[in-house]
Amino acid sequence: MNIEFLLLIGALALLDMFSPAIIGVTVYILLVAKKNQIRLLLTYLITVALFYFSTGIFLMLGLHVLFDPIANLLSSYTARLIMTIVGGTLFIGSWLVPKKKAKGAPKPKALHVSAMVVLGITTSILEVATALPYFAAIGILTSNQLAFYEWLPLLAAYNLVMITPGIILLCLHLLFRGYMIKPLRKIQTLFDQSTSSALSWIMFFVGLILLINGGMI
Repeated sequence: MNIEFLLLIGALALLDMFSPAIIGVTVYILLVAKKNQIRLLLTYLITVALFYFSTGIFLMLGLHVLFDPIANLLSSYTARLIMTIVGGTLFIGSWLVPKKKAKGAPKPKALHVSAMVVLGITTSILEVATALPYFAAIGILTSNQLAFYEWLPLLAAYNLVMITPGIILLCLHLLFRGYMIKPLRKIQTLFDQSTSSALSWIMFFVGLILLINGGMI
């Protein structure tokens, strides 16, 4: 593994940091929970990380059998043309995603550890289908035919980076509790006003990557 490879995986992980569910639920817990904030939030974040980590392992173990024919297929003219069309569509669509009032992430009726586990699984299931950077990273790891002991820590590190915003907000809240209420409420308002910004940003970069791989850039 060279530095360029690690930087590419790291860049995709940074894209996945901007999960509306992770940030939105973190803000919600910090604003609503009167006690056990650390336990509740860490339970939620760990649940999300474990869900994605398990999904990644499943895909890594299952995709290697199909990799060779897929690699051959992706190198064809037709595949490059499709990548160009899809990439162009995503790139243009990223500027056209309409802003809409967010329904918000699912919120538990009671703030208990068990509710946080259910919440973590629920939000992960709802978002995993749109986790384009994560799937791209898994595809890259698979294409480089890394050994189990090489890709496993990378996958774990990726998921830790993905939940970093929640941990950072928790630390800031614990250190500057009185001063963080206003910023947290502003973040909550931002998510209430629109949930399309993160999706459009991801669409922009994924579209750009597809255009590059399709040979158009």
